[in-house]
Amino acid sequence: QVQLVESGGDLVQPGGSLTLSCVASGFTSDYYTIGWFRQAPGKEREGVSCISSRDGSTYYTDSMKGRFTISRDNAKNTVYLQMNSLEPEDTAVYYCAAKRGAYYSGSFYYTLLRMGTMDYWGKGTLVTVSS
Repeated sequence: QVQLVESGGDLVQPGGSLTLSCVASGFTSDYYTIGWFRQAPGKEREGVSCISSRDGSTYYTDSMKGRFTISRDNAKNTVYLQMNSLEPEDTAVYYCAAKRGAYYSGSFYYTLLRMGTMDYWGKGTLVTVSS
């Protein structure tokens, strides 16, 4: 069974930075996609970023570009989300999610971010941005 465990959520002041971690286990294939999603209070869940296990390509929702960076450490089976210049609007529960499959076409990943059609989900970690 695939398991995803997020960590790193915390209280941070506006303008600060935070890095989230997602430890993945139980995959039986080398091809999969790991993504980050978030859900702010009173708002729908939205995609943040995702990364391919095939070639390490990264993809971002347009509003996240420039401030958030996704990366991976294959040896540790861990995916990270580095968040900079955080604002109160970034306050949300951040979820790590996985999708079976990894492709070369960028449209596949942008569709995942837009639709949230992932196969597995973590329980989430809370990020609160407040002074």
